[in-house]
Amino acid sequence: MRNMKATMGWAAALALCTTGSALAQTGLPTSQPKLLQIYREEVKIGHAVAHEKTEAGWPAAFEKAKSPYYYVALASLTGPQEVWFVAPFESHEALGESMKFERGNAALAAELARLQGADAEHLSGLRMVQAVARKELSHGEYPDTAKQRFYAVTTFRVRPGRGEDFAAAVKAYGAAMARASTGGSFRVYEVIAGLPSPTYLVFSSVTSYAGFDKALMNGEAVWKATTEEERMILQKFSTEALIGSDTQRFELNPAMSYVSAEVRASDPDFWMPKKPAVKKSTSVPPQQKTPAAPGSGSR
Repeated sequence: MRNMKATMGWAAALALCTTGSALAQTGLPTSQPKLLQIYREEVKIGHAVAHEKTEAGWPAAFEKAKSPYYYVALASLTGPQEVWFVAPFESHEALGESMKFERGNAALAAELARLQGADAEHLSGLRMVQAVARKELSHGEYPDTAKQRFYAVTTFRVRPGRGEDFAAAVKAYGAAMARASTGGSFRVYEVIAGLPSPTYLVFSSVTSYAGFDKALMNGEAVWKATTEEERMILQKFSTEALIGSDTQRFELNPAMSYVSAEVRASDPDFWMPKKPAVKKSTSVPPQQKTPAAPGSGSR
């Protein structure tokens, strides 16, 4: 029973999926990117608001420089207080071009250096991770990134040499998901730098937090749809190949994300929220005292 619960636990993590459309707005990927560059910033306790204000300077700087390299900021809702800045690329060459763009623009480089110094006041740590897509393991339609508001990211740490067991388990789960017809999807990435190997990241997303309720129900439906053989594959992976899994939930933060003008225009209330108007004070300032006339008895 304990092994079966462990199997269901990691399989349920894959069930935190989205039913979003495959169409995406200009400036964000319309299919699973081949490479992700992830900056995981650990934010000091009590510095979340100040950190967001500082981070808003980065999208402003990139927009001023007309950078074509976009990213989304995912602020943690569970686990450590972190922000993941996730940038999609189609190759290492494209990632290298983005580095050249930043370093080749003197004004942009200077502003980013200033922002890095300011950002350090609010961070307790930083980890940079690169991961490549495992499209053959991903399942379902790619969602409209511009409409996703919440994410679940499950990190799987696998024993060395047991990557094929992970692949077999994910394929078994995907087959069951297809039979259950939940309409869900998830994207699988394998970490190639920045974390111990083998490590896998599974991304899923929803357009509203209520979507996680449906995701949990989908997970139950998928589990019921698994065959005896698939359950054996899942259990074997959980008991023999899996070191541990960790699911965290995130909220997409528009102020810290850098997206195109087209994406912002697609939902201005979300991407460009109006700041609350500052009420002007209507109180009348106290009248100044009139100096006492000579000889009036004033001391």
